[in-house]
Parts: sequence; structure tokens; C-alpha cells
Amino acid sequence: MTRADGILFDKDGTLFDFHATWSVWGHAVIHDLAGGDLAVMSRVAAEAHYDLDARRFHPTSPVIACTNREVAECLARALPGRVVDEIEQQLTQSAEHAPLTPAVPLAPYLEGLAARGLRLGVMTNDTEYGARAHLGAAGVLEHFDFVAGFDSGFGAKPAPGPLLAFARAVALEPRRVVMVGDSTHDLIAGRAAGMQCVGVLTGTATRADLAPLADVVLPDIGYIPDWLTA
Repeated sequence: MTRADGILFDKDGTLFDFHATWSVWGHAVIHDLAGGDLAVMSRVAAEAHYDLDARRFHPTSPVIACTNREVAECLARALPGRVVDEIEQQLTQSAEHAPLTPAVPLAPYLEGLAARGLRLGVMTNDTEYGARAHLGAAGVLEHFDFVAGFDSGFGAKPAPGPLLAFARAVALEPRRVVMVGDSTHDLIAGRAAGMQCVGVLTGTATRADLAPLADVVLPDIGYIPDWLTA
């Protein structure tokens, strides 16, 4: 017997490896926002909690769990004279072309889950447009029954609203849904929604960060099928 009838995935750091995708993207977007000015890049990197030398986001970065709008507001502090709306738009447009690195080969993985009768969804604090663009670029958009961003009208994590919207959309009781994510935001939302919670280590959080909020912490999403029937 399986533990669940539906799985709701976070996107960044869960379906896609965070550093291989977003830390690489981060250096390029900081360079573009700063117009290549090293002093401005340093200021922007400080606000983003990004190590320019290592080219990696720190675990405390707002980019990890905040919405695009919140990230834009944060970066605007280092870019006097820039309008937050313009920064947000630039982030959205540049993120569409991020070098996506799936945590596992996604198409066969998702086909295997669907073959078990599982309903599948994605909820991200990115925009819905960005989520659909990334899933489409990875060739897996059609595998999901539900895709939502912070701007889809259900709220943003760590609030439970968007998670419960998935449960309603696929007609499942929340307790029969698994929320899978790489951040405490994901798991706090899952707990608040009354769902099972799986943490994965393809983001920036450690096992120690996730374990208090998770039913289990796994190396990546590839371990979920075995856990479901354990």
C-alpha cells in the first residue's frame, strides 16, 4: 500500500538542483543588474547573500524561498534609482533562461509516478509564468495536474493556501498528499496544510535544518518512490 495519492513538488532546489541552476544564474543576473560595475555587483551580491568568488548563494539568501517580488525589493536597496517593478521584470525574464539542471531525469521519473496513479503538482514561490516556462523547457509540463506560483491567487509558502489549492484541484484529502521541498518554507507550509512532508538535499538547507519539519529527509526526489511503499 502506498503512503499517498498525490505529490506536490517545490521547483527550485527540488525538481532542479539549486546550485547547478540558480547559483550559476545568480552571477550573470547580478552582473547584468549592476551593469558590470564591480562595486555595484558587490552591493547587490551582499543583499542577495551571494558569494561572488565562489559563485554560490549562501543558505540565508532571499532568492531561495522568497517570491520574485520580495527578492526585487531586497535587491533594490543596492540599486538606488531603480524601480522595483523593473528589477522584478528583469529577474523574471532572465530566470526564464536559467541553465536548468534537473535533480534526476525528470520525464521517466514523473512517468513512473503517474503510472502508480499519483496526481502530481508544482507549487513555487517563483511566478507561475516562470514555473511553466521552466517545466516546459525541461519537457515535463504536461506531466503535472497543477502548477502554481506565488502570483496564481492562492498565496505563497510558507502559508498553506496554495498547497490546499492543489488538494482541492485533484480532489484529494491533504493527509494523502506529500509536500516535497528543499527549504523550511516548503515544509512549514506542508505541516500547516496537514500534509506529509519530505525534505530533499538538492537545495541549500542541511538535513539538520529540514529534519524537525519532515517525515523523512532524502538525498533527492529519486528516493521518493521507494519511501512511498516502505
